[in-house]
Amino acid sequence: MPPPPGPRRPAAFFILIFLLLLLRRALAAAGLEYSDVLPDSFPSAPAETLPHFLLEPQDAYIVKNKPVELVCRANPATQIYFKCNGEWVNQNDHVTKENLDEVTGMLVREVQIEVSRQQVEELFGLEDYWCQCVAWSSAGTTKSRRAYVRIAYLRKNFDQEPLGKEVPLEHEVLLQCRPPEGVPQAEVEWLRNEDVIDPTQDTNFLITIDHNLIIKQARLLDTANYTCMAKNIVAKRRSTTAAVIVYVNGGWSTWSEWSPCNNRCGRGWQKRTRTCTNPAPLNGGSFCDGQPFQKITCTTLCPVDGAWTEWSKWSACSTECTHWRSRECAAPAPRNGGKDCSGVLLDSKNCTDGLCLQMLEATGDVALYAGLVVAIFVFIVILMAVGVVVYRRRCRDFDTDITDSSAALTGGFHPVNFKTSRHDNPQLLHPSMQPDLTASAGVYRGPMYALQDSSDKIPMTNSPLLDPLPNLKIKVYSSSTASSSPGLHDGTDLLGGVPATGTYPGDTTRDGHFANVRSKALGSQHLLSLPREHGNSASGTFGYLGGRLTVPGTGVSLLVPHGAIPQGKFYEMYLVLNKAESALLPSEGTQTVLSPAVTCGPTGLLLCRPVVLTIPHCADVGSSDWIYQLKTQSHQGNWEEVVTLDEETLNTPCYCQLEAKSCHILLDQLGTYVFVGESYSRSAIKRLQLAIFAPTVCTSLEYSLKVYCLEDTPDALKEVLELERTLGGYLLEEPKCLPFKDSYHNLRLSIHDIPHALWRSKLLAKYQEIPFYHIWSGSQRALHCTFTLERYSQASTELTCKICVRQVEGEGQIFQLHITLGEHASSFDTLRSHHSGAATTTTQLGPYAFKIPLSIRQKICNSLDAPNSRGNDWRLLAQKLSMDRYLNYFATKASPTGVLLDLWEAEHQDDGDLNTLASALEEMGKSEMLVVMATEGDC
Repeated sequence: MPPPPGPRRPAAFFILIFLLLLLRRALAAAGLEYSDVLPDSFPSAPAETLPHFLLEPQDAYIVKNKPVELVCRANPATQIYFKCNGEWVNQNDHVTKENLDEVTGMLVREVQIEVSRQQVEELFGLEDYWCQCVAWSSAGTTKSRRAYVRIAYLRKNFDQEPLGKEVPLEHEVLLQCRPPEGVPQAEVEWLRNEDVIDPTQDTNFLITIDHNLIIKQARLLDTANYTCMAKNIVAKRRSTTAAVIVYVNGGWSTWSEWSPCNNRCGRGWQKRTRTCTNPAPLNGGSFCDGQPFQKITCTTLCPVDGAWTEWSKWSACSTECTHWRSRECAAPAPRNGGKDCSGVLLDSKNCTDGLCLQMLEATGDVALYAGLVVAIFVFIVILMAVGVVVYRRRCRDFDTDITDSSAALTGGFHPVNFKTSRHDNPQLLHPSMQPDLTASAGVYRGPMYALQDSSDKIPMTNSPLLDPLPNLKIKVYSSSTASSSPGLHDGTDLLGGVPATGTYPGDTTRDGHFANVRSKALGSQHLLSLPREHGNSASGTFGYLGGRLTVPGTGVSLLVPHGAIPQGKFYEMYLVLNKAESALLPSEGTQTVLSPAVTCGPTGLLLCRPVVLTIPHCADVGSSDWIYQLKTQSHQGNWEEVVTLDEETLNTPCYCQLEAKSCHILLDQLGTYVFVGESYSRSAIKRLQLAIFAPTVCTSLEYSLKVYCLEDTPDALKEVLELERTLGGYLLEEPKCLPFKDSYHNLRLSIHDIPHALWRSKLLAKYQEIPFYHIWSGSQRALHCTFTLERYSQASTELTCKICVRQVEGEGQIFQLHITLGEHASSFDTLRSHHSGAATTTTQLGPYAFKIPLSIRQKICNSLDAPNSRGNDWRLLAQKLSMDRYLNYFATKASPTGVLLDLWEAEHQDDGDLNTLASALEEMGKSEMLVVMATEGDC
């Protein structure tokens, strides 16, 4: 091995050897051997060992242009040098350090060099750049291990990136990742929603040796964005994000019990239902296969009313100059609960024919005297009755007074009762019509009562409808003979309200008497009332705890959240469906009314947080060609736009949450509102419902079928059911839905398959049509067509036919009818009773009105109201609950989470299923809220 360049061996070493040689020669000249002078053995220093490396050079990476340092340390060593790629490193490039080992006392030598990026790049060949140390001692040389020096890098593109997937619940998920090429090799970790996944903490995750991520059993909370991240000493690289959606396929619940036979007489059907809620489809999971209901036929025995047989022949004349005849209730006899015969069983009459004249003459004077006595008695009774009536009238006139309008407004009117109309007198009031109080002298007849004015109720005169009338005199009579109408119950006020029955414990019933309503035409100088039909309104007194007003059978409700009313205040609030013609929205272009006009009041209330008004609508939200608007009626009666959906700004005073069949509106001001729509591409669809009615009793040869074309809202059907009940009609079949497109095409109705041998149609044309505009405007209620049929004989009691209803060049429905006359097929009485009065509770107060307990609600608000940098706050809750159409509205509220929960309460007032809310919180990772709901609430 050639010596390394640098200094020679020390001179003292050679001098010592030279002196030893001279000594040996001197002894030889004296005749002495070296062995004779020196002893056989003498103490000497031990032989020096080979160098031992205490620190060998390690592999190193050059990052960018920063050189690396290689260090080695050995003892005993007289010299240490580096050799790189087979060549000695120049002595000047070495940095040498020496120190003494305190334990062994030996000299420790350390050498250090630097290797630059340029040196490594100048190396040609397949082998990497390497260096090793060589150490010398008197015993020889020792070589260290080779240390390799490489240039570090990490490429930008992944060899394979993870792909998003949709997987069913509890299935395995594999996300593949091959990191970019790099030196040194990149380390890989996985992120879920920017949080590092640690398989040691969540054993449901597994990261394989080739960097793939495995989710052993997909859970709902595993629905997230996943990212593969590679890193080494040079840089970090992120893959594209892969969205994993864990969906739940719907499953059927168990079948319900069979319903009662829908037809109380004859052939009908029974139905049972099931729902796709076991589990409900989630995150795009498939809906249940199959039908949600089953029908089977059923037959019930029809009640048969009894009928008389023919009279028997007259009996022989008796000694009392009479003879008899009889009949029996056996043609047929009553059975199956049918009515018994009405009338007499025996009939008698005089049969003298001159044979009993003497007896009649003898008894004639007695009859004459008896008749005179009876006549005198009747005359005296009538005279006394007239005297009593005259006396009472004079007393009533004496009590009559003229009262100023302001005095009347501070008092109150007892509810006015109106008699229902009779079919034989069309001039009497119809229950669905407003009474015309201007037809006589413009007066109210009813006793005067003073309204209680307590400090905890706001004055009702804030509304423009209740302002005092200028210089208007009201003539008030104290009437004790006012008749009671079956259409208006005791306690019904002038606005048609019913007493609010609260369900909060200890609450007392309060009557909301609203009186002295101003007519829009003040110039007529008449005071008009706005009586509401029974069942189209609700009222109640609410305080700080809030509550809910519901108009039964209409889908209209008003949610007053907890804290909406100031502490210590109590407001008398009401909810009214406006059926008057003056309250209808005028038609404008292609605009159509989608909901009933609803008034919630009184206006001008001070609310601390928004209330939620729920109204049904008939728009097909599946079609994207609608422009939705919410309009309100001003004090002058004009309709003004409040908001156009998807065009909200920070100044928008409300928020609309649109669902398939209803609209939930967050309001800061009470008033009259209606939901309208406009088609901008002639392809919007409006939902209609078709209902067929027939007369309950048919005594003539003619028989009429009415086909109503209604908006698909509960209140529209309820109104027609009540109207037909008064007219003596009943619903033949369950109403069917018909999509009605904005295409200018009319609705065509026709009847087919009439048994012509027994019946004939009196319709001259082949079909009837309802004009498109009458339906699309939404301003005309109870649109219908009548098909009049005539039977050839009273014996024809069966009618089968088919009624087709379709839009020209559009969708249609077919009704297959089978009717038995004389047997009142009250097949849908259950549906009528549901709309007419099944839901009697219109007001709920305090905690009983809400599904979420107050303690749980406060904890959810405290957890989500504060903004989170990762967005895991109320904004994510709004997204999970599909209420994120315009988040700025909620951001302006003191508690955005509270307003979101109010909206959730309004949406789920029928089902109240907390599982949907729990699922949203679980997906957000708010497991502590689930524990609270499980322990304190009833999920």
